[in-house]
Amino acid sequence: MTTTLLRTAAELHARTRDGRRAVVMTMGALHEGHATLVRTARELAGPDGEVVVTVFVNPLQFGAGEDLDRYPRTLDADLKLAEQAGADVVFAPSVDEVYPGGEPQVRITAGPMGERLEGSSRPGHFDGMLTVVAKLLHLTRPDLALFGQKDAQQLALIRRMTRDLNFGVEIVAVPTVREEDGLALSSRNRYLSAAGRRTALALSQALFAGRDRHAAQEALRARARQVPATRARAEALSAIGESRAAADAHAVAKAAPGDPAAIRAAALLVLDEAARLDPPLELDYLALVDPSDFTEITELEDDFTGEAVLAVAARVGTTRLIDNLPLTFGAAS
Repeated sequence: MTTTLLRTAAELHARTRDGRRAVVMTMGALHEGHATLVRTARELAGPDGEVVVTVFVNPLQFGAGEDLDRYPRTLDADLKLAEQAGADVVFAPSVDEVYPGGEPQVRITAGPMGERLEGSSRPGHFDGMLTVVAKLLHLTRPDLALFGQKDAQQLALIRRMTRDLNFGVEIVAVPTVREEDGLALSSRNRYLSAAGRRTALALSQALFAGRDRHAAQEALRARARQVPATRARAEALSAIGESRAAADAHAVAKAAPGDPAAIRAAALLVLDEAARLDPPLELDYLALVDPSDFTEITELEDDFTGEAVLAVAARVGTTRLIDNLPLTFGAAS
């Protein structure tokens, strides 16, 4: 198929369509993660639908000292990748098309949810992100919009905005795409040196360590419900055969369910080791949060059940990277 490049909303609105329109919003520098979003959009839109990929580097979501000027702009390559993945249209508007008359005086505010984690590290970032997402939703008029789970807080805020402000669009989450070594795909990965990339692997490795600790705890919790709270309980837990869990089965048998501290501790061990590498990893945050509002799940919530997100952000040299994994606590897992 041939993908059409459009620069104005008027051109996009003039297109006729019979089926549903699915939009994938990007800032360009497309990679396989974006291609996965486009392919998913193609499947959901169906043969009669239309897939639109937006390419727009939004100045509102870059703070002072961030990389707006050096953010990669590769429209020709983006158009080719979008076409190969099944996009009908690449919508690449100018700043004047999106913000006629200059920066908007009226903007979407993310509220308290946008002040946590990424919002604390990057003040104003989520206000700018939500403002451009709202505008692009109006400009593209989709039936559904797809976003990657890698930007978990962004995804949660977009879902909240569309629900709270009654946007008539379905928000679809697509799982994070990783390279073979586990590093989450990101346009910023290209800034990493070979040594920096080796350090950056600690982000995903830390998340996997936290996930493994969580899985061990969940297995122990499930087994503990089937045996008495006695020495036999600890022996039964040890019999599971998972080496890490078996090593401290007596302690875990007495521990509170869930134990968020143990999950954080397992991840922090990896991050602490990476802080001693060359170049070192400089941790911004590691958090285990409730995805509905991104508040921290604390040790006081020992009976917590349901969905959670283990999220991390760090710098390697001048490159700031984020990553996360979803976890499920309790019977639902």
